[in-house]
Amino acid sequence: MIRFYYHATPNPSKVALYLEETGLPYELIPVDTAKGEQHTPEYRTINPNGKTPAIVDDGVRVFDSNAILIYLAEKTGELTGAPENRAELLSWMMFIGTGLGPFSGQAVHFQRAAPEKVPYAINRYLREAQRHYEVLDNHLADRTYIVGDEFTIADVSAWGWIDKAKVVLGESGLEPYTNLKRWFENIDSRPAVKRAREVGKDIEFKAPADEEARKALYPSNYPVDS
Repeated sequence: MIRFYYHATPNPSKVALYLEETGLPYELIPVDTAKGEQHTPEYRTINPNGKTPAIVDDGVRVFDSNAILIYLAEKTGELTGAPENRAELLSWMMFIGTGLGPFSGQAVHFQRAAPEKVPYAINRYLREAQRHYEVLDNHLADRTYIVGDEFTIADVSAWGWIDKAKVVLGESGLEPYTNLKRWFENIDSRPAVKRAREVGKDIEFKAPADEEARKALYPSNYPVDS
């Protein structure tokens, strides 16, 4: 059975959606990142990068949400898309994993979590997040799914972050992106999404609101011996 190391944030949510969509059996193992559990030696043997999510599948560790999605799709044949669309699938998975996700995360950080407001950083990351939304919106102008004519891991991966559009972009959220909004509403209506939203709901994670949590979440902001 897959051991799924989870915290209630966008990247683990992608994996939760894949598992619920495909019905693969898994054991949920919470990692409370605000308590620093991602930095323990035990967890670093699973994910040396000290982030969530990660999985262990019959002794095989996989970390990084998009790597997990690609691994599981290739292993099971589920949500891989048509073989002729393989290059397109990988291109969009990298676009999401190296662009949409990181810029969205940094946009949230500098708007909501940074100890001081830095206008340049806020503008830089927000505008880049918006640009990635624009790329997807244009791509989806005449498409139902991101790759090919079927639901794939590219849609799963994008959903994890697009679900947080109002947190990333502000109250208007997806309103300026009509094609992306249509796509999101289609994906969000899937029964597996409802199940994925319930994953971990019975776990009480620490709120990221005090100094201990900030040190656990943003250790590079603190001296090594602090």
